[in-house]
Amino acid sequence: MPQDMPLIVQSDRTLLLDVHAPLAEECRNALIPFAELLRSPEHLHTYALTPLSLWNAASAGFTSQDAIDVLKKFSRYEVPQNVLVWISETANRFGKLRLVPCPSGKEEYLYLVSSSPYVFKEISANPAVQKLMLPCSYEEVDAQSSKGVSVSDEEKKYCFILNLTDRGTVKQQLLKLGWPVKDDVPLQDGAPLQISLREKTLGGKPFEIREYQKKSAQALIGDRGPGTGFGTIVLPCGAGKTIVGMLIMSMLKTNTLIVTTNISAVHQWIDELVDKTNLERDQIAEYTGENKTILPVTVATYQILTWRPDKVGPYPHFALFRQNKWGLIIYDEVHTLPAPVFRVAAEIQAVRRVGLTATLVREDGCEGYVFSLVGPKRYDVPWKELERSGWIASAECVEVRLGLPPDKEIDYAVAQQRAKHKIASENPVKDKIVVELVKKFPQDKILVIGQYLDQLHNLAKLLDAPIITGKTPNSERDKIYADFRSGSIHVLVVSKVANFAIDLPDASMAIQVSGTFGSRQEEAQRLGRILRPKERTSRFFTLITRNTVEEDFGSNRQKFLAEQGYSYRILRYNDESSLDELDSTASLCIDGFGAE
Repeated sequence: MPQDMPLIVQSDRTLLLDVHAPLAEECRNALIPFAELLRSPEHLHTYALTPLSLWNAASAGFTSQDAIDVLKKFSRYEVPQNVLVWISETANRFGKLRLVPCPSGKEEYLYLVSSSPYVFKEISANPAVQKLMLPCSYEEVDAQSSKGVSVSDEEKKYCFILNLTDRGTVKQQLLKLGWPVKDDVPLQDGAPLQISLREKTLGGKPFEIREYQKKSAQALIGDRGPGTGFGTIVLPCGAGKTIVGMLIMSMLKTNTLIVTTNISAVHQWIDELVDKTNLERDQIAEYTGENKTILPVTVATYQILTWRPDKVGPYPHFALFRQNKWGLIIYDEVHTLPAPVFRVAAEIQAVRRVGLTATLVREDGCEGYVFSLVGPKRYDVPWKELERSGWIASAECVEVRLGLPPDKEIDYAVAQQRAKHKIASENPVKDKIVVELVKKFPQDKILVIGQYLDQLHNLAKLLDAPIITGKTPNSERDKIYADFRSGSIHVLVVSKVANFAIDLPDASMAIQVSGTFGSRQEEAQRLGRILRPKERTSRFFTLITRNTVEEDFGSNRQKFLAEQGYSYRILRYNDESSLDELDSTASLCIDGFGAE
């Protein structure tokens, strides 16, 4: 094997990527569909092969042989034989169990069939499965109800029957047992809605769908036959996931429910729909805490759906999922899908659905729920590939490391773990650095982002800048966002509310003063705020108190972006002159393939 190849495949199914090898970037892009990044220090990045990463790849048409070919192509040494066998056996579990229709007269039931007597016996013996479905004899399905779903003679021997309403719960349970279900039950059509995309926006600008947006929509819809019409599309922030959603709507032409993260995002969806489709404003409803209307296209928030009068009572607004004949549900920012909504997602499996996200990473480990209930990953594209094509901005990521003031060191030393993070995050030296960075880059439109409200309010005063937090009224929030877009203000202080689904296309610089412990998804979302295409390189600064827990949390947050090929330069701050290093490439580079 050539010794300059970038990949070392280990028998424990971890992959070591030498970032200095000639083909490192090509190899990293090839690993994205089926491997998960674990660690990303300076020289060797560690990936893992997991069952879920292989099943997501398999559901998108990426075979076990494709994965094996990538490892053999880039491996410095011979790939361990046990790894090759494990990949083949694990990936091929996808499709061993299939959901198919029952015959006419039994439309309230489904069949789960298998081609393997061993799989059949294994799941038959599981107590949790026994509560949800029963072994049965397969009855022939007529052509009208099967809608193109064929069942082999072998599968007919090993058959379970289950309630239609348990469709999602069964998929969840079997995934926990290591058997992903291929759902081949045809989806129901919703009420028809004539929706098409404009060739020019209302403002008169030409409107064209990019090639990768067309491919992602087509990957979800497929041939409209069994096993299609549901799944997750992964695209970077700024790549136009909203447009992909609208394109899918125009292809399906059906009543659509869109669920997103907050009221500002609801208003943005509505504005985009009016601007870029033939829908009139009176065809689109807002279902939020402020306005609860249902129309052919309805845009709701996760918050209103998960509200309930008391902690143990029902969720009254879940009824929204059943109060219209929806033909499509769009879960915006699906990686934030709240746990209670999974209950509805488990129940509503007959509706076409798409999850839109920049990253499938979930800090609660519920990626499997997204896979089972919303759908597997159908389309993914490396961030750097879109950057090279000019569809998202190039970005320079800088980690500024600073010390604690002497009077805070003892407080930090004796604090509990959670308090240590707060002390390090609210390091007062950060305020000084933020002011200096804003002065240094007067031409940029700057977002100052953080977690702790006292810190953010203090920064807003120092910068004489508006601030948006969860308590900011929606009308005021929308006005501030509009002022930022128009250029009336060029510095905006924001809390975690700006992590998701906020369209600030001209933002060219972000300063992250504190974050949610080690959240990788948050890092991806925050960088995404400045990735709208623009002529200048965007700048993403993260301020980290050195020799504290912030360093560890910061490294974990950066992991996802390192997988996408972004570099973090480290700048050690001592005084204002330290920022002069930003004018050169002399700073130490970590977590990537070199300073950009």
